[in-house]
Amino acid sequence: MIGLFIGLLLLIGFGIYEFLQSQKNRNKIPMIIHINGTRGKSSVTRLIAAGLRAGGKKTIAKTTGSAPVLIFENGSETPIVRHFGANIKEQIKIMKFAAKRNIDILVLECMAVTPEYQWVTQHEIVQADIGVITNSRPDHLDVMGPGLRNVTLSLCNTIPKNGTLFTSEKKVFPLMKKESDKCGAKIFQSDESTVTSEDMKHFTYIEHKENVALSLDVCKYFDIGKDVALSGMYKAIPDVGAMEIYQTTHQNMKLHFVHAFAANDPESTEFVINSVKEMYSHIENVAVVLSTRADRIFRSEQLIEMMQNVHYSQFYLIGEQTNTMYSYALKHNLPKEKVIDCGWSSGEELVKRIKNINPQETLILGIGNIGGNGGLIVKYFKERNENV
Repeated sequence: MIGLFIGLLLLIGFGIYEFLQSQKNRNKIPMIIHINGTRGKSSVTRLIAAGLRAGGKKTIAKTTGSAPVLIFENGSETPIVRHFGANIKEQIKIMKFAAKRNIDILVLECMAVTPEYQWVTQHEIVQADIGVITNSRPDHLDVMGPGLRNVTLSLCNTIPKNGTLFTSEKKVFPLMKKESDKCGAKIFQSDESTVTSEDMKHFTYIEHKENVALSLDVCKYFDIGKDVALSGMYKAIPDVGAMEIYQTTHQNMKLHFVHAFAANDPESTEFVINSVKEMYSHIENVAVVLSTRADRIFRSEQLIEMMQNVHYSQFYLIGEQTNTMYSYALKHNLPKEKVIDCGWSSGEELVKRIKNINPQETLILGIGNIGGNGGLIVKYFKERNENV
């Protein structure tokens, strides 16, 4: 009994020591920007950090999305290896690292999903001066739902108390404004019309205007002009989940593969599909590839329901849960002749299936999850990319 009591005291003592050390490290970092939102968090983290670096700010950034990385002051980066899965305590380690480097700004992508952990991350660990909520979409409804209002309130848990919030959200902006007022935070809404098509031409991948406008507004807050900030953003390494288009030829068949796995909520995915179809309106055969994961069943179900609103030629299911999702697709009245269960599939196997249906030219859109089978398909097309 005495041993148990002593162990408990030691555990409490270690917790207090760890908390005090974390506070000490936090106080050594002049400014922290905390990026939250449904879509575009990793891209916006990279864009903001690149713009700040171009403006002379000594900046370290950390992304959490498809492939977590630590981005150094010179823009180089290194992967973050997780031996035991994602844990919000990872932010404490990043802050400890940043505190030793005499930086000006630390840009952190939020890695919490549940409302409780989002609150703890911001108010107990990160204590950011500036918050960013990219947007609010009906995603992760199993933990943040059941509806858009609940998702928005969950994201608002990372609004800095008496701080500043930037967002590009429009639909539920009034709710964000109300929550910001409760926290005593100033809120700024970005306008994508301030970013021109000419501004977007210099990105080496497909970026969204609203992400760029939001990132430019944050840079402007630090007195960094648009041209300077953009010059840095153009040089930034895109996130592994950034939407790219690869073109390849397979036995005289032209293939245009769109890596849209990062747009994994239904609203964003539908927007991407329709936008790309408009860009490639001359191509009649449109194949949509849904990468399924065992731990993302709800997301796959959402995207299958979304497919009822999309015009396509074939719908390929790949990955870990194809049998279940095939039944779900038919249950939701997707045409049986258009739904193909491929199971776990290599890039070569997928291309052969497509060629059997249309041997000339096909537009392929990869959606759902970059992890697992999705990453394998992206790698296949990236290695064979002929599009300069």
